[in-house]
Amino acid sequence: METSNVVKERGMEESLKRILKDYGHLSTEPFVQKSLTNFKENNSLDDSKLQETLILNALERISADEPDWTYVAAALYLEKLYTEVGMYRGFDPEERYGSFEFLLQELTKKGIYNKALLEQYSSEEIMMLGKEINPDKDRLFTYIGIRTLADRYLAKLHSGAIWELPQERFMVIAMTLMMEEPVEKRLQLVKEAYWAMSLLYMTVATPTLANAGKSHGQLSSCFIDTVDDSLRSIYDSNTDVATVSKSGGGLGIYLGKIRSRGSDIKGFKGNSSGVLPWMKQLNNTAVSVDQLGQRQGAIAVYLDVWHKDIYEFLDSKLNNGDERFRTHDLFTGVCIPDLFMEVMEQRGEWYLFDPHEVRKVMGYSLEDFYDEQKGSGSFRKRYWECVNHPELSMKEVPAIEIMKRIMKSQLETGTPYMFYRDTVNRLNPNRHEGMIYCSNLCTEICQNMSPTMVIEETTADGKIIITKDPGDFVVCNLSSINLGRAITDNVLERLIPIQVRMLDNVIDINTIEVLQAGLTNKKYRAIGLGTFGWHHLLALKRINWESEEAVTYADELYEKINYLTIKASKDLAREKGEYSRWKGSDWESGEYFNLRGYESDNWIELQNEVQRYGIRNGYLLAVAPNSSTSLIAGSTASIDPIFRKEYSEEKKNYKIPVTAPGLSPETTWFYKSAYHVDQIWSIKQNAERQRHVDQSISFNMYVKNTIKAKELLHIHLVAWKEGLKTTYYTRSTSIEIEECESCAS
Repeated sequence: METSNVVKERGMEESLKRILKDYGHLSTEPFVQKSLTNFKENNSLDDSKLQETLILNALERISADEPDWTYVAAALYLEKLYTEVGMYRGFDPEERYGSFEFLLQELTKKGIYNKALLEQYSSEEIMMLGKEINPDKDRLFTYIGIRTLADRYLAKLHSGAIWELPQERFMVIAMTLMMEEPVEKRLQLVKEAYWAMSLLYMTVATPTLANAGKSHGQLSSCFIDTVDDSLRSIYDSNTDVATVSKSGGGLGIYLGKIRSRGSDIKGFKGNSSGVLPWMKQLNNTAVSVDQLGQRQGAIAVYLDVWHKDIYEFLDSKLNNGDERFRTHDLFTGVCIPDLFMEVMEQRGEWYLFDPHEVRKVMGYSLEDFYDEQKGSGSFRKRYWECVNHPELSMKEVPAIEIMKRIMKSQLETGTPYMFYRDTVNRLNPNRHEGMIYCSNLCTEICQNMSPTMVIEETTADGKIIITKDPGDFVVCNLSSINLGRAITDNVLERLIPIQVRMLDNVIDINTIEVLQAGLTNKKYRAIGLGTFGWHHLLALKRINWESEEAVTYADELYEKINYLTIKASKDLAREKGEYSRWKGSDWESGEYFNLRGYESDNWIELQNEVQRYGIRNGYLLAVAPNSSTSLIAGSTASIDPIFRKEYSEEKKNYKIPVTAPGLSPETTWFYKSAYHVDQIWSIKQNAERQRHVDQSISFNMYVKNTIKAKELLHIHLVAWKEGLKTTYYTRSTSIEIEECESCAS
C-alpha cells in the first residue's frame, strides 16, 4: 500500500506536468527535479508551504532567456489561491471557481459588497453571468500581475482572507458599472464589459478596480480644486482635500489666487505670509489623512511663474535649507505662459506680482487670461499693462534664473511639473464655460476650474444658513487601453464603445462626498480614456523608439483612438443625451475638428454627426501613468519607455523578478532603456500623440544625473515648442520617485 507521501509526491508531479504542458519551450526538467527533491527533503511541509516552495523555484528561473517562467509561477500561485479561497467558501479547488451567486450573497451579508448588486440583478441573471466566468482567462496573468491583483484589489474579509477570485472581480465591476442600464440590454453590456477586462484588453482605474461593487470607497481617480484668496476658501478647501483623500483620491490644488508674502490684509501692509503656510497645512493633511489606511494622501500644488512667492515655492521640496519652509510630502507644478518661455529664451527680465494687488489696482485677475493665439493674446497684453503700471509693485528677476531654480528642483526631487497654460486653454473644447488654471496630480487632466464661494446668512429665528455657490471642482474618471493586446488582436472598434460606456456610467453611479465635485462631474460628464503598453507595442511591431516610424505611428494610432472615442461618445449622446454645457462648445461649433486639422471624409462625416447629435462627454481622452494596472495586465506603463529589460519588483517581504513584456531574441533589440533614449524622440512622439488627446498626457522626462543645465533647458524648450501641454516628473538616475496610486489606471 502506498504511503501518503508517495501519493502526495505523485499528485504534485502530475500537477506540475499539467501546468508545464503549455511551456515545452522552457527547460522544465531541472525545475521538476528540484521541486521533487525539495518535497523529499521537506515532506513534513503542509500543502501551503509546499506550494510556496514551488512558486519560488519557478520565480528564480525568470530571466531574459526564459521570461515565460513568470506564467508558470502565476499558474502555481493561482493553484494556491484556488485552494485557499475554496477552503473559505467550501468548494473543490479542482473546480477553480465556486458558486458566483453564493459569493455575492455571503460578501453582501458580511458587509463587503454593496447590497445593490443583489437588489438590482435577479437570481437567474446572476446565474447566467456566473456561467460567463471563464477560469482559463486567469492564465493570461504574469506572476507580478496576479500578485498585484490579489494583494491589493481582490475582495477580502476584515481578517485579510481573500474570498474573491480574479474573474469574479472583473464580473463584479462589469455588473456594477452596467447596473443602471436598461434591463433588456443590461446583461449583454455586462458580458461585453467582462470580455474587455477579462482578456486584459483594458483596465479600469485603481479606485474602480478596488472599490466597484463594494460597500465603501468611490470610483474616481483624481480631483482638482481652485483655492480662492480668502481664509474661508483656504480652510474649506483643506476640508474638501481631507474628504477626498480619505476615499483614495489624489488631488491637484491651484494656489495662484492666494496673495503673496508681504501683501496687505484689509489694508494693513506686509501682513500676509503668502502661500507657504497654506502649503504646510496641505502637507499635514496629506500625511495625517491617509488613503483607506494604505498610504498617505497624494497632493500636487500649482503656482504661476509670475507669482511673487515662486522662489519659495520652487524651494519647498529641496532637501536642504530651513525646514519651516519645506513641504516634502507635496508635489509641485508650475503654470507657465508662452511669454515666460519667450522671455527666458531671449534671456530677458521677468516680473513677479502679488495677485491680490493686481486685482485691487488693475481690476482684474492676471491668472484669468491666456494668449488666444500663439504669440499674441489677452495674457501678454494684461501682463505688460501690469509691468508698466506705476502704482503696481513688482519684483524684477532674470527669467533664466527662475528656470535654473526649476531645473535644480527637478534634478533633486523630480518636480515641479510643467503646465503650459496657453497651449492648454487654446485647445480647451469648453473654453466658453471657463478657464483651466492647472492640471492634476499626474498632469493628464485639463478641465475647467473655478473656486467654490461660501455665503453665510442669519435668519430671523437666530439660525445660521450656510450656502455655497459651487465652483468647478474637477473629477477624473479614468480607464486605459492595453495597446500590446488590443492592437495585436485588432479589437479597438469593439473595445472603445464599451469602454466609453463604462466610464460614462461611473459618473452616474459614483458617490462623491464633496458635493461640488459631484455637480462638476455631471455638468461636463468628463472622462479620461487613456492607453498603456506603448513600448510593448513598438517592440511587438519591431519599431525602434528613436525613429520617424515611431513618431508617424503615434500620430496614426492616436488619431484612430480619438476618432473611435468621439464616435462612441456621439453614439451615447444619441441614446442618452449630450452633456449639459454642449451649447457653445468647440464640439458644437466644429472648432474642435478645425483646430486639429481633421479634414478627411471620415472626420468631416463624424464632425457633422457630432454637430447634429451632440456628444455625451465634454472631455474624452487623458493618458495616465498606469503603473499598477499595467503590471496587472502584463504590459509597459503608459507611453513610457521601460527602465530595464530585467529587474526585481520589491514588495514588503519579497522581491519578484520581472522582464519586459513579450521579451524574446527578436524583441530585445527594441527595448532600449528610458535613460538611454534620446528625449527629443520621446517629445516628438508625444507631440503627435498630444494633437489627438483633448486633455493631456503623463509625460515623464528621463535624464542622467550628469546632464548639463544647457541640455535640460533644451529639452524643456523643445517640449514647449512642440506643443506639449504638460510634463510630469523629470526622472533623474539619482532620485527615486513614488508613484501616484490613484491615477494608476
